[in-house]
Amino acid sequence: MPGFSNKYALLSVYDKTGISDFAKSLIELKYKIISTGGTAKVLIDAGLSVTLIQEITGNPESFDGRMKTISFQVEGGILFDRSNKKHVKEAKNLNIKPIDVVVVNLYPFEQTVSNPKVKLSDAIENIDVGGPTMARAAAKNHKNVLIVTDPADYESIAEELRQGSVSYERRRLLAAKAFRHLSFYDSQVASFLGKDEKEFPEELAVPGRKIIDLRYGENPHQRASVYIEPNANSPLSKLQKITGRDLSATNFTDIFAGLESVRVFKEPCAVVIKHNSPCGIAVGKSTPEALKLAVEADPESAFGGVIVLNQQMDLKTAKTFANFKEENGVLIDILAVPFIKKDAVDFIKSVRKSTGIYIFGKIPNKRSNKKHLRFFDGGFVMQDWDEVDEKNIKNWKIVTKKKPTLKQLSQMKIAWKFIGRIKSNTIIVVDKNLPMTRGIGSGQTSRVRSTKIALEQAGKFARGGILASDSFFPFDDSVRLAG
Repeated sequence: MPGFSNKYALLSVYDKTGISDFAKSLIELKYKIISTGGTAKVLIDAGLSVTLIQEITGNPESFDGRMKTISFQVEGGILFDRSNKKHVKEAKNLNIKPIDVVVVNLYPFEQTVSNPKVKLSDAIENIDVGGPTMARAAAKNHKNVLIVTDPADYESIAEELRQGSVSYERRRLLAAKAFRHLSFYDSQVASFLGKDEKEFPEELAVPGRKIIDLRYGENPHQRASVYIEPNANSPLSKLQKITGRDLSATNFTDIFAGLESVRVFKEPCAVVIKHNSPCGIAVGKSTPEALKLAVEADPESAFGGVIVLNQQMDLKTAKTFANFKEENGVLIDILAVPFIKKDAVDFIKSVRKSTGIYIFGKIPNKRSNKKHLRFFDGGFVMQDWDEVDEKNIKNWKIVTKKKPTLKQLSQMKIAWKFIGRIKSNTIIVVDKNLPMTRGIGSGQTSRVRSTKIALEQAGKFARGGILASDSFFPFDDSVRLAG
């Protein structure tokens, strides 16, 4: 830079991955390295020449490292505008060194608070202040300063610098990446400190980390990816492909809908999902039995669907799966289970190679996030999760003259758990003896129409069965149909 004898790069990172090699590249490009604490030690141990941060700030690292980089000398060296003659003159007069590259990543707040027993004092000590300050300053002044927050970018940036310079477009994108990184970080701090809030906050930032690029969105012409909140205990955060087809957005949300259906049961439970709504749910004494009943509930709709189980799939269950194709011509596109045995995978591949098999691990009893978001164009609705309240079921009041039998009451409770996971305006018919749906009418604008669909699908099994609704009957027409 005209008027300055040296150019500087400031390196201060928690994640030391690749930092020594990147520093070597910068030194080869005639940058002088400024560094802090642990980062400086790694670089010095690698035989590199380093200017310690205190030589720049004029102050020692203090207060157990809380004060290291925050100073006029450091922020001034990052922020002054190199194209502004007045700024350049001031920088020279103030003996400000031009810091043209800032490499920063932050204290491990996410990892620290992932421990449910973490102490508040430990969490607070992992709230980074100096790192975000440098990153923010560099990202603001990205026209003049390269901001690097991701070790994955080291190699390509070094190569661009060797070629002469980094384009403004790349600088701008690196700045955007830095601001996203800061926003992601700060949102976790806010969430942790406000975790006991019962009210809905006035302002909210939602952090997400990409885990999957999907085959396509809801339609083949749409692109889509999946993002997971940090430290989420959702089984979807552990979703792993074993074999078969990749997921579309609808496949993925079908797995989510299936998980919501089966997680409320401790007993073996199976559900068949089509377009985010169950077409058959069943509980069994064993997983094969539950799976058989779930498909039997509506084999026509099950074609091309997604099956989700709440327990491991073994070879016996896999053979039950294969029977659907042989007996009813039912082909299943996606199978998602907590775990699956290798012989079960091999067997399913021999039946239908293209079926996507996914595992998601153990389903936790409680969710890590307290709220449920539904996005729309321009924003989202945040609401409480629709959890099945066992206490409410136990406290049901019977108001009819004719009292249900214990068996009917048991089936009603199962029906209530089933229906809570199906789209609004739903009517279901549950078998009079078996813990399975016989008819599902959902997503209709008319409750009467939903009733007709459920009864028609249930057919002969409607007689003596259990009819349940996810809302009150404003008129007696649906009740009369059921009679």
